[in-house]
Amino acid sequence: HRPPLFFREDCKEIPAATPVAPEHLMNPKLQLALYGPGKDGVRKSHHETPKDDPYYIWSGECAGNCAIALRDKQSYVDLTGLGKIRWRTKQSGFRELHLILKLPDGTWVVSDHAEGATVDWHETEFAIADVHWRRLDIKTIVEGAWVERPDLSKVDEIGWTDLMVGGHSPASSRVDWIEVYGKPVRRE
Repeated sequence: HRPPLFFREDCKEIPAATPVAPEHLMNPKLQLALYGPGKDGVRKSHHETPKDDPYYIWSGECAGNCAIALRDKQSYVDLTGLGKIRWRTKQSGFRELHLILKLPDGTWVVSDHAEGATVDWHETEFAIADVHWRRLDIKTIVEGAWVERPDLSKVDEIGWTDLMVGGHSPASSRVDWIEVYGKPVRRE
């Protein structure tokens, strides 16, 4: 009873821009939201070299903590049971990329699971059931107290943050694509 692919997002191959905007999303079913005091620095980026450089979302120009979230226009997602995330990321410096979720009651949580620095792009898959959560202040993008047994049955938004100010190329997080596996729950 593995859940289906709920959504995949991989940036359109169009020119880079700051901040990233809805027109950069490949999936027309998704809405983009930027959060935190550094949100205007979230960049859709790409480089001509190396030739296989992807089109990705980058936190290097965030002047304060920032977060990126995606929301399906028609459905919530149930991430209970065997729900999982797959993504292709690359971090530099001390940046560690964390998953964030907006729960049915409006509470935001941030994962203890984090992707650390890598020399090149890295694909990871992890089960949501293995993750522990802390409360997230979505205005400041700062973690709070542990949340025991959060309600993951109707997740409204899914995204990521490195919980830090951008440090340009030497200290930043990059996301090439993300896949969310979970059961759709129709919005009412």
